[in-house]
Amino acid sequence: MPRQFDRRAFLRGGAAGAAALAVGPGLLAACSTGEPRADSKSGAGVSPRSGGTLRAAFVGGGASESLDFFNGPSVLDLVRARAWHGTLGNLDPSRADGVRYGVLKGIDISDDLSTYTLHVRPGVRFTDGSELTSADILHSLSALAARSTLPVYRLAAANFDLARAKADGDLKVVLPTLRPIADGRMILCQGNFLVVKDGTKVFRKGMPSCGPFRLTEFAAGQGSAFERYDDHYGHVPHLDGLELRSIADSTARAGALTSGEIDFAHDLSPVTARTLDDNGRVELVPTTSPYLVGLSFQMNMRAKPFDDPRVREAFKLAVDRQAMVKTVFYGNAQVGNDLPSIGFPDYAEGLPQRAHDPERARALLKKADAHGMKVTLTTGPETPGMVEMATLFVEDLKEVGVRAAVRELPAGQLYADFPAYASLPLTGSYQMPIPALSTYQMTTAGGSPSAFGWNEPTTDALVAKARAESDSREAKRLGTKAQRTRWENGNQVLPVFKPNLNAQAKGITGIRDDLFEQFPGFSQASLA
Repeated sequence: MPRQFDRRAFLRGGAAGAAALAVGPGLLAACSTGEPRADSKSGAGVSPRSGGTLRAAFVGGGASESLDFFNGPSVLDLVRARAWHGTLGNLDPSRADGVRYGVLKGIDISDDLSTYTLHVRPGVRFTDGSELTSADILHSLSALAARSTLPVYRLAAANFDLARAKADGDLKVVLPTLRPIADGRMILCQGNFLVVKDGTKVFRKGMPSCGPFRLTEFAAGQGSAFERYDDHYGHVPHLDGLELRSIADSTARAGALTSGEIDFAHDLSPVTARTLDDNGRVELVPTTSPYLVGLSFQMNMRAKPFDDPRVREAFKLAVDRQAMVKTVFYGNAQVGNDLPSIGFPDYAEGLPQRAHDPERARALLKKADAHGMKVTLTTGPETPGMVEMATLFVEDLKEVGVRAAVRELPAGQLYADFPAYASLPLTGSYQMPIPALSTYQMTTAGGSPSAFGWNEPTTDALVAKARAESDSREAKRLGTKAQRTRWENGNQVLPVFKPNLNAQAKGITGIRDDLFEQFPGFSQASLA
């Protein structure tokens, strides 16, 4: 059983972690309260150890944190939910369908791509002893995900006719599509479509769940505690318990890790991560492709002079991508090519890498009568590296004759008023790892507010045609053609893909095996 949940520990964890990092590794080794891990070994060949409670820290949402993950926007909200509730499935490029199924055992697609049949895994049980059925899947998708305020959950309603979805017995769900799509498995099995019991309206401690852990304690802005669910389908977790702590500051998360207060620290800043390089008690475990976050700048085509394609191209040519990777991320990132979703099968790999060409950028701005233009780039510390990249981009723009300045908003404020954000002429942004064509539909098609003035029905139609193509080679050809139009004429500068710079105590294993690395799970995790 997990240790008693200590609310005071959650409150003091941030301050203690920050102080611990400041005093250095020598003193930490002398005063650590955690179990010694210096002699532990991790990696292949190490058998998982059963038992113990793993403690992990994330950026939370403060007092606004919610057990209702369908409407909880923070990383910690979804990580908590993934520990607590069963998932339809996770993306897994190594599998034949491109997904690893969870409470589903498979998804069939009709030949005309008009219907998806979800096959429920028999014998999945909620913590109240009841068996999971098609009614629970229908309720989670049609009643909860469809009404979510978060775009990632609205993606199901944008592709499937949830009003006509129906159960076919206890172990089948029939989902009609709104238009023919061949990539629906990639939408439903992203790792964030989780299942709750039919009729659930209020999310609370003690509600029936079918994830790997039972929630035992929750304090918004502080943390949550879990115990292993011994009747979990598939496999029972190695851990006895799990604690998820809310620590907003990157330095404090790292300090809590090196002092032994926690075992896993999520998404550290590049500067903080470098301080751990020589610490023998911990190891960096950055997320890997395709779980990389695209950091970008959006040019609003509704605002002059970004309605001019020459200006947009000039801004893309002005950015020194290699310098950003080297300076902001110390080489631990990947150069981007102004398109999201690198690493996914539908990403347009064949396009030439856009060069850093300040001379051509200056020439294009002069031709567009925009040399000497004044612009403010609005950004915020929504994920590590955003502000630092904006600072470098402004310097790049100055070199090509743009009078640019950075406006930094406080953490959590960049997207707080989304209509105001979508009206900005130039702003920072980040893209979570989602397949390319799904990303386009969710954020760009049909003149979406998040498209910042891009409204090209021809490209929309090409994306729809690619997604309706059963032949993977033809789908790839059409998808690449659509993405080329965005690459050539689009309004997004995407210079860098960065990993989540996670760190953990030496000897921890199994976290990466739970997939969906940017929102890690712990069902297969093991302590040293």
